[in-house]
Amino acid sequence: MDRSKGAARTFLLGLGLIIAIVGLLLVIGGGVLVARGGSWYYLIAGLAIVISGGLIARSRPSGAWLYAIVLLLSCVWAVWDAGFEFWPLLSRLLMLAVIGFVVMLAYPTLVHASGGSGGRIAYLLAALLAVGSVAAFSSMFSHRPLVEAAGAPQVRPLAPGQAPKDWSTWSGATPRGERFAALEQINKDNIQQLKVAWTFRHGDFPVSTGAGAEDQITPLQIGDTLFTCSAYGKVFALDVDTGEQRWRFDPKAETPSWQRCRGLAYHEDRIEEPAPATEAAPTQAGAPTPAGVKITTVVDTPLVYSTASACPKRIFLPTIDARLIALNAETGEPCADFGDNGTVDLKMGMGDIPPGWYQQTSAPLVAGRLVVVGGRVADNWSVDEPSGVVRAFDVHSGELVWAWDAGNPAITGLPPAGETYTRNSPNVWSAMAYDEKLGLIYLPMGNQTPDFFGGQRAEESEKYSSSIVAVEVATGRPRWHFQMTHHDLWDFDLPAQPLLYDVPDGKGGTRPALVQVTKQGMIFMLDRETGEPLAQVEERPVPQGNVPGERYSPTQPYSVGMPQIGNETLKEADMWGATLLDQLLCRIQFAGMRHEGVYTPPGLDHALQMPGSLGGMNWGSVSVDPTTDYMFVNDMRLGLANYMIPREQMPKNASGIEMGAVPQEGTPFGAMRQRFLSPLGIPCQKPPFGTLTAIDLKTRQIAWQVPVGTVQDTGPFGIKMRMPIPIGMPTLGPTLATQSGLLFFAGAQGDFYLRAFDSATGEEIWKARLPVGSQGGPMTYVSPKTGKQYVVITAGGARQSPDRGDYVIAYALP
Repeated sequence: MDRSKGAARTFLLGLGLIIAIVGLLLVIGGGVLVARGGSWYYLIAGLAIVISGGLIARSRPSGAWLYAIVLLLSCVWAVWDAGFEFWPLLSRLLMLAVIGFVVMLAYPTLVHASGGSGGRIAYLLAALLAVGSVAAFSSMFSHRPLVEAAGAPQVRPLAPGQAPKDWSTWSGATPRGERFAALEQINKDNIQQLKVAWTFRHGDFPVSTGAGAEDQITPLQIGDTLFTCSAYGKVFALDVDTGEQRWRFDPKAETPSWQRCRGLAYHEDRIEEPAPATEAAPTQAGAPTPAGVKITTVVDTPLVYSTASACPKRIFLPTIDARLIALNAETGEPCADFGDNGTVDLKMGMGDIPPGWYQQTSAPLVAGRLVVVGGRVADNWSVDEPSGVVRAFDVHSGELVWAWDAGNPAITGLPPAGETYTRNSPNVWSAMAYDEKLGLIYLPMGNQTPDFFGGQRAEESEKYSSSIVAVEVATGRPRWHFQMTHHDLWDFDLPAQPLLYDVPDGKGGTRPALVQVTKQGMIFMLDRETGEPLAQVEERPVPQGNVPGERYSPTQPYSVGMPQIGNETLKEADMWGATLLDQLLCRIQFAGMRHEGVYTPPGLDHALQMPGSLGGMNWGSVSVDPTTDYMFVNDMRLGLANYMIPREQMPKNASGIEMGAVPQEGTPFGAMRQRFLSPLGIPCQKPPFGTLTAIDLKTRQIAWQVPVGTVQDTGPFGIKMRMPIPIGMPTLGPTLATQSGLLFFAGAQGDFYLRAFDSATGEEIWKARLPVGSQGGPMTYVSPKTGKQYVVITAGGARQSPDRGDYVIAYALP
């Protein structure tokens, strides 16, 4: 009896101390939160839990009663604070409920240790808490749409000629950004039979994470050949039915950071008599020729030839060390007639380029007889970085046809001797779109670097920064532009290829539209002939900053006629964590920062930018199903905590790569950038952290929205949780829509799967395990030899995962 009582008191002492420690942590954190103007709950609840733990340690039954009261009132507070949303309630109550379960089990022991008897009714309460906790844990594995599909969309047949022959551009059969295949062999009825048909491993592993090498390719398919590239720019030609390698090409390209090859481009000669040459349409009003500038009008000759060239079919490879290489699509040999034995040096006219400061990452655009390139310029190093000039080269000779430099429109070709393209002018790092009928190329412009201080920016560069610019394919002269962020201080450059789509006008006809997704979670719809908004845009006042030497736009354009995704202004109640404790730490972080919505200006104090510089939406762009007028958007929801650092306080090791301190040399300030994460490495705001959304372009409303991805292959401190909890993870990479009503996606950054969704409802109806994660774009084609439809994805590794691969995987029906 004595030994039993001694063991019971020891157990209760240990339990009480653990509970008191939890309470003490809440008291300390709660006190800091109250001092920062935050919620009093944690301080008050922590004090009560400390007292409860002390009483339990002294074998007092009143400690259990006090804890029960705290738990009950916490339930009331949690609903008041977060509503009835599952994930916010879980983080507030599950830890307390588990502790309460143990306390209720211990209650009879407390009663006996204090000299009483009974108390077994507490077992019933423990059972209820156990059932509730298990039910809550089980519910973590349930899929919860954010917006449920109200009904099936009306489906209309495709117009004649919409069926694709090949996947010949980065975005599918056309350079219009559609990512749609009019194929139905693989459909909702048979997709469960989809299996791996072949796997190719190229051996060129991307060896680093973050801002290093990453596989982000969407392959091309031309006839019976598939073309893909590795992160380092090695090109591989494969048989579409077997995956057998036909040739490979190694550009022997090197750069210290940001190695990736998102896409290749393709051109094929047409052998027939050429039509008469026609003069290009003159530059229209609104884009006048600068005074004293002579513009040489380019004759827009149709791309037809009476005899074949040395490379009638050519692949264009953009390299990570700023070259454009033309390869014979049939042999993999450089096309000798293009540039210097197949290569154009894109460093021409650029001036000094330190390693890693200028490179190609996105696919070139083939527009008629031109191949057009922009370029990635390293962010945040200096005000003296390479130019963002956009250039068009002849697809055969490699000769420069035109150049457009946003910082100096007077330069229309190579710069004069002794000069360079404008240093530090806004660039185009993402993919462009092309409307052959209108003769316009659409450029998603970046912002002038450095990202977070713009007091030194020139007026000409500011004009086009973070804008869509429509330039004439014949001359490269701007026809119109529309700015989506004024005086961008947030790195809200336009990250995605525009979608060119004819939207229903409600009168039985259509309007030629351009749809642009942005990092700030907004979607703009413009008339692609004129640049005028088709969906309402409002100029709204935004918060103003006070950094010395900086200026601020008093307003910003808000696209209110289209849905906004993942950019709500956060409040303290939106903070989240895996437990009550790390949720508290996130609340403390939030309370210590200034957050005033999407356009919270950077300052010398800590500011929270949400969405952060990754988005929102990013380079994966959108896909669209023309049979339903549904557009599909994937996003990520990662905040960015930043502050400006006076020049004299800048650390010497500031690199400008990804997160951490960036130098911004030539300005009075560097900047610190940090992801808004809990101590466990989990985003601090409530889930989801990434979604798929269908937008009906007829109604301009969300048709459905679902979280995408689980934590199966990620977790706190990089430890894989091995649990398919569909919380919704950040997404990178494109989607693929098919005529059979399927939507394919592999870019959820928390697990290793290629998924297929019902594009009418957002329901996940199939998935295949990948060997590593993917940021690649799924694409599909029908083999001209076998008539079999394939879906192809590359898997080189999720962005923050250490697991890396070299896989190209094709799926088909048996």
